[in-house]
Amino acid sequence: MVTKKDKAKLKESRKPAQAKKKEVTGRVEPDQRIKDLEEQISKTKYNKRTQGAIGLMKAQLAKLKEKKEARASKKTVHEGYSIRKTGDAAVIMVGFPSVGKSTLLNALTNAESEVAHYAFTTLTVVPGVLDYKGAKIQVLDVPGVVAGAASGKGRGKEVLSVMRNAEMTMVVVDANFPEHYEQLQKEMAEVGIRPNQQPPDVRITKKATGGIRVASTVKLTKIDVETVKIVMKEFRIVNADIVIRTDISVDQLIDVLEKNKVYMPTILVLTKIDTISSERLDELKKMLNPDICISVHKKYGLEDLKELIFNKLSFIRIYTKEIGKEADMKEPMIMLKGITVRGMCRKLHKDFETKFKFSRVWGKSAKFPGQKFMLDHELVDGDVLEIHLN
Repeated sequence: MVTKKDKAKLKESRKPAQAKKKEVTGRVEPDQRIKDLEEQISKTKYNKRTQGAIGLMKAQLAKLKEKKEARASKKTVHEGYSIRKTGDAAVIMVGFPSVGKSTLLNALTNAESEVAHYAFTTLTVVPGVLDYKGAKIQVLDVPGVVAGAASGKGRGKEVLSVMRNAEMTMVVVDANFPEHYEQLQKEMAEVGIRPNQQPPDVRITKKATGGIRVASTVKLTKIDVETVKIVMKEFRIVNADIVIRTDISVDQLIDVLEKNKVYMPTILVLTKIDTISSERLDELKKMLNPDICISVHKKYGLEDLKELIFNKLSFIRIYTKEIGKEADMKEPMIMLKGITVRGMCRKLHKDFETKFKFSRVWGKSAKFPGQKFMLDHELVDGDVLEIHLN
């Protein structure tokens, strides 16, 4: 329930937004409003009584930032980076300047990215190809991200926009500067990247009348129905049916409404571990919980990193076999985990699904070699598939 105090807070928080509707002649007022809201949110303790007010402030903040970004995009022309995507997936390496991304790229791929012992060596995007287990994975080395990148500092917007178009992000952190990781997380969040997250399962159906009706199939512990309605109305949605199927927060609801977030697998690579003590490395493992620790100089962890990239992309290898012939074990088809025989038929030829009779499978997904399966059978890494058609 929203108390009288809460209603007063909501009314007070709306005042600056209403005042903002007046003509703004300078750039200070919107920026100051954003700063004020961020400060208000940070100072307000989150609990059941305040979540409605915080939800409103966060919705207002998101809209202000969106408007600011739209205005900046109209006024500024960025040169940008143009990269032609090739292979089975694109992985972008993101990190502060001089963390060893170029050296790592050269060690993983056939690229020749310039390496030097000073910052900002890479001034453009350098692509390389990691050829691993039959997969061709494009790895991109971009200029180092600096604090304030999401706001345009150091061509950061262009770098982060390339990141939004990749299938995976590799965050590279120098073991000597672990504090960079927190800043990188902030910059990624500012441009709408949600690492290692799944899109919230929220269905919104707009309607002409009837107000806002909220239903959930799970217990909501981070947001209540009243806060959902407050946020929706701030986004000018006053009539809608909402079904929530995951326990979401206010921020996740705003993400759903903005429809501009990118959800992608991300790995944290702690590099240059040969330059610190084993005791310090143990401390950093507890502090950052990196996915892998490597030393390019000592050639430590590189093969494990290749395997991690392959698995994090959810790749599996499927080999095809013609009837009465040996399987082609040299060139696998690189598919995503969860692929079925039906999915393989669609990949191989447009008529295979309609003419499908049955399939035979050799590998871990079969109980015995050459077992018969129909279209809905799920394949696993290393399976050999033979399709029979009518």
